[in-house]
Amino acid sequence: MRRRQWAATAACARLLVAGWLLSDAGAAGAISLFGTEEEKPAAGLMLPDFVDLARRSFPAVVNVSTTTNGGAVRGGPAPGGPDDPFGEFWEPFERFFGPGQMPRRPFKQKSLGSGFLIDKRGSILTNDHVIEDADEIVVKLADGTEHRAKVLGRDKKTDIALIRIDQAPPVSPVVLGDSDRLEVGEWVMAIGNPFGLENTVTAGIVSAKGRHIGAGPYDNFIQTDASINPGNSGGPLINLRGEVVGINSAIYSRSGGNIGIGFASPINIVKDLLPDLESKGRVTRGWLGVLIQKVTPEIAESLGLREAAGALVADVMKDGPAKQGGIQVGDVIVEFDGAGVKDSTDLPLLVARTPVGKVVKVKVLRGKTEKILDVKVQELKEGEVRLAGAEKESDDVGLTVQNLTPQIAESLGLDAATRGVVVSAVTPGSAADEAQVRRGDVMLEVNRKPIKDPAAFRSALRATEKGKSVLLLVKRGDSTIFLALKREKP
Repeated sequence: MRRRQWAATAACARLLVAGWLLSDAGAAGAISLFGTEEEKPAAGLMLPDFVDLARRSFPAVVNVSTTTNGGAVRGGPAPGGPDDPFGEFWEPFERFFGPGQMPRRPFKQKSLGSGFLIDKRGSILTNDHVIEDADEIVVKLADGTEHRAKVLGRDKKTDIALIRIDQAPPVSPVVLGDSDRLEVGEWVMAIGNPFGLENTVTAGIVSAKGRHIGAGPYDNFIQTDASINPGNSGGPLINLRGEVVGINSAIYSRSGGNIGIGFASPINIVKDLLPDLESKGRVTRGWLGVLIQKVTPEIAESLGLREAAGALVADVMKDGPAKQGGIQVGDVIVEFDGAGVKDSTDLPLLVARTPVGKVVKVKVLRGKTEKILDVKVQELKEGEVRLAGAEKESDDVGLTVQNLTPQIAESLGLDAATRGVVVSAVTPGSAADEAQVRRGDVMLEVNRKPIKDPAAFRSALRATEKGKSVLLLVKRGDSTIFLALKREKP
């Protein structure tokens, strides 16, 4: 009995001690049910509230629908096929017009996209592909009213279009923010009309900046995991301050639906285009007059560069600004008008944003020498922006060459004065094949030295240590590109 009393007393004591630990001592910070103070959720680390942000942004976001008169389609002899119950009805027409020659009937193609108001005059930004080839554009506002719109300006290269409706609505336009200040991981919200579902809001973060997706020479997309789907094109990407930082433009998807990889054009690039779009209907860009390619690690090694950076000049346009400024084939442009060129894709954007007629400082690496050249930027004409494909190449290497005769030069569309050797065969699976050297390529230089015949070509290859890269200057069609051919070690 006494043992049971002691056991009960001990149990009560344990409960009292536990209560003290959870109250007094716990309150004093000695013990916490949540562990240490550091493990507690930090104040302010909460998901953002998008309710007010969406409410303020909705009125300025619009639905853009277009109609294209697509001509006519030819009717069939019996639209339902051979078992069509109305086949007897179609049969006299078939006899008259002949098999497959039923009269054409007009059809209209419709598409949907998004856009947003940027001023109180009814100007709306959207994607160029949303209104491309449209015969009629109708804008539906958030209040349900519809207005016809006209095109003020288009820029296919950046997929941007500026349109204006016939009556300015009594709503506040969006505020255009500063996309350069965006940080990876920052919250953003997208509004649009995916699959025709009006005023759909999605949220996510900035996944990456400066993405190049092969859309054109001025790729510089914001990547986001905020859901973007067909119909979202042209809608705004909005930061937590309620500012538009991008125009939703593209998705990466194997199914056509969102998989968390969407792309938006940075609004800072768009702001640069607005004055030209409104006043001229098109964009005036600067032009340098060079064909450039990426500096690969192999090419950097061949040129003796410390790092694979900059834009390698593969060709210089005759009578272009670069030629007049002294830029040469083989130069690596590392700085343009005070801005660093880390990658070849940086240069077209920098040049395009430069005012026509401005004289800029261009820093190039020529061999191991750094040079500063003055170049006067000219206006870009259609078709003058080209980037050389960065090819990978090979060495001694399953490659057969022959003399470039006047007849061969003529057949390849080359000037009769062109000197070099022409590739007549590439062995499958060889180093040359892996380097994507092609039959019909004309080798102009090996390691920056001109070559005139097959013997000189083979000699130049053998002069390069095995395991090292051989730098080839190749004429391919109308372009010249550098190939870095790595000789395999024995």
